[in-house]
Amino acid sequence: MKTSTRCVHLSEFEDQYGATVPPIYQTATFQQSSATEFGEYDYSRSGNPTRTVLETHLAELENGRHASAFASGMAAITALTRLLNSGDEIIAGNDLYGGTVRLLGQILPRQGIGVRYVDTSDVDAVRKAVSSRSKLLLVETPSNPFLRISDIRRLGELAHDAGAWLAVDNSMLSPIFQQPLDLGADFVIHSATKFLSGHSDITAGVIVTKSSELHEQIAFQQNAEGAGLSPFESWLLIRGLKTLSLRVERQNHSAARVAQFLQGVPEVKKVYHPSLIDHAARVVHLGQATGDGAVISFITGDEQFSKQIVEGTKLFSIAVSFGSVASTISLPYCMSHASIPPALRDQLAPPSDLVRLSVGIEDVDDLIEDLSLAIQSAIVCRGKVSKVAAARVC
Repeated sequence: MKTSTRCVHLSEFEDQYGATVPPIYQTATFQQSSATEFGEYDYSRSGNPTRTVLETHLAELENGRHASAFASGMAAITALTRLLNSGDEIIAGNDLYGGTVRLLGQILPRQGIGVRYVDTSDVDAVRKAVSSRSKLLLVETPSNPFLRISDIRRLGELAHDAGAWLAVDNSMLSPIFQQPLDLGADFVIHSATKFLSGHSDITAGVIVTKSSELHEQIAFQQNAEGAGLSPFESWLLIRGLKTLSLRVERQNHSAARVAQFLQGVPEVKKVYHPSLIDHAARVVHLGQATGDGAVISFITGDEQFSKQIVEGTKLFSIAVSFGSVASTISLPYCMSHASIPPALRDQLAPPSDLVRLSVGIEDVDDLIEDLSLAIQSAIVCRGKVSKVAAARVC
């Protein structure tokens, strides 16, 4: 079956009463047949039938064999880092979500795990950064918020030659547009809060792998630290996945239109979206993905001007995160990436004038009009400020 069909049909799901939608097993414990023989489930932290249905579904969508669903994307990444030992090192992209940088920069050093940041869109730079201590290569592609493209195939080969794992955060594109495990990644990570859920009503994370051995280690961490996704959130995510293909295909088409509009605005200095990248990166992207995603970033060269655009929109809600059916807008420097530790801000934080959009499923002409009006309002406001400043000088 094609991926869009698999979004709707749960191949492993069977219900004794013929329910077409998996029931919510909203229970903490399961009755056992005896005091010495346990059934498949005993305690929902260790496993729950609703979560099992979800994890099986997620694994299928990413062409993996195993999946573990977590309470958040950060809980998933944390479980992944637990596979490393003191003295090991992570090679991480230098354009990552701020919460990931916070974990890597402030928590892992306490465990003796080193982190080296590098532009993972530059394979040669990654090769130079890899050392005998490197055990994990962690990348986002497209990255957040600059939408940089990393070559999954080449990075997988590089990581494996060095005896390391490659983990790809696929939150930006979802399995509809990109399936990193088929390209050589050992792990796929999702903040399922984003496109997989699609409705901004849960936080969730997932790790998918083809390796039974690696899955056992991840599942052990999931159980040992109690970070598994609850039954109700699992059920909501199952429901969200059914419309995943419809949502992201609409968002993908609309985002390309919005990116083209922004590129034609003189006050916008640069637009970041995979549909607009240079030829070499575009070739890499099209060789591993079938869509460009719904996230767009742009810079104006003026922090206050960007702030006025963000605050001037009506249909774009000012909110962190992305991937919802409703469009959002933000200043990552002050919002999603504000958690980057001060010591790493100069190296890893986005510029303060960078605006990030997540295009929803609204009519794209309405979204473009909303942005146009916000930009025009910001231009008028800037003109008034300039006149006041000139009057003061005079």
